[in-house]
Amino acid sequence: MTISINQLSSNIALKIDNDIYLVTEYHHVKPGKGSAFARVKLKSMTTDNTLERTFRTSDKLDDVTLDERPLEYLYASGDRLHFMDHSSYEEVVLTAEQVGDARLFMPENLEVTGIFHNNKILKVLLPTFITVRIQHTEPGIRGDSSRSGNKPATIATGAAVQVPLFVDIGEWVKIDTRTGTYVERVKK
Repeated sequence: MTISINQLSSNIALKIDNDIYLVTEYHHVKPGKGSAFARVKLKSMTTDNTLERTFRTSDKLDDVTLDERPLEYLYASGDRLHFMDHSSYEEVVLTAEQVGDARLFMPENLEVTGIFHNNKILKVLLPTFITVRIQHTEPGIRGDSSRSGNKPATIATGAAVQVPLFVDIGEWVKIDTRTGTYVERVKK
């Protein structure tokens, strides 16, 4: 379906140069002379590259319909990651390259969101926070809870994160998946 620049809004998907982009920002500009145009920032759904384009009022844009479906991360075998589609109970297999760095914050049985176009998966979106167990870190020292400072730790998924000095092996922590940072300790 084609749309005009007047119908642009955030989170609309467009097909440009055989790739699907999501509109992240747009500004309609009406200069004193000449016709109006729109400055648009786009983010690729497959590569996460950003693109800036200017569209004139005469331009027609290809609107794309995206579907969101709940998926459950099951396991990894080699460089392949296996998910179960909760809407159809079919297995979806992606390569580590397709998932990208998100795989570092995906413990088994994690509920994620799959973005699909024409039943083909484009992207996996993680929840904002995950709760994972600390697998390895240097031992904490008594009394370090009042001092500020961080130390490296490895979580159950294999990712390295910075945690406060008082966090020990075996403790559960909440991690922000957008930045890979420690949020808080969690009682389990």
